[in-house]
Amino acid sequence: MISLGIVRLNGSSFRPIAYLTIFAGLAGVLGCSEQSNRKPTFPVTGTVHVDGKPVEGIRVELHDSKGLDPKQPTYSSAFTDAEGKFVLSTYDNGDGVPEGDYAITYMWGKLNVMSMAYGGPDKLKNKYVDPKKTPFKLSVTKGKPNELGVVELTTK
Repeated sequence: MISLGIVRLNGSSFRPIAYLTIFAGLAGVLGCSEQSNRKPTFPVTGTVHVDGKPVEGIRVELHDSKGLDPKQPTYSSAFTDAEGKFVLSTYDNGDGVPEGDYAITYMWGKLNVMSMAYGGPDKLKNKYVDPKKTPFKLSVTKGKPNELGVVELTTK
């Protein structure tokens, strides 16, 4: 049997356009619910220097001082570029960070291109990876600039 533009299921006829319409409607509803569940974010930028020089490939992570939010958990992080600059992301690339108080951790590891995993050994000797011990803190507040300036780290 040859059919142009009609699909038969259990004796019923449906046009492919009907499937596309249903699919588009579901995608729209699901997409909207994902967006509405997001916390508002605010830009956070900075530059990392190690021993006085900008360094590429340092992972910057924020850790909420209240712990992980069980209702709307978020994870904010970035990697430094060749000039040591970073822009933190939570949901989308460079979108910023939700309001709150954070500990900032830094790790200078290596990307394994085979597994796409980032890990140690940490060239900063694990001095800045523990959220409880890091000296770097940040309060993100709506309407206030969140430029960290130059963060000076050391390997010594």
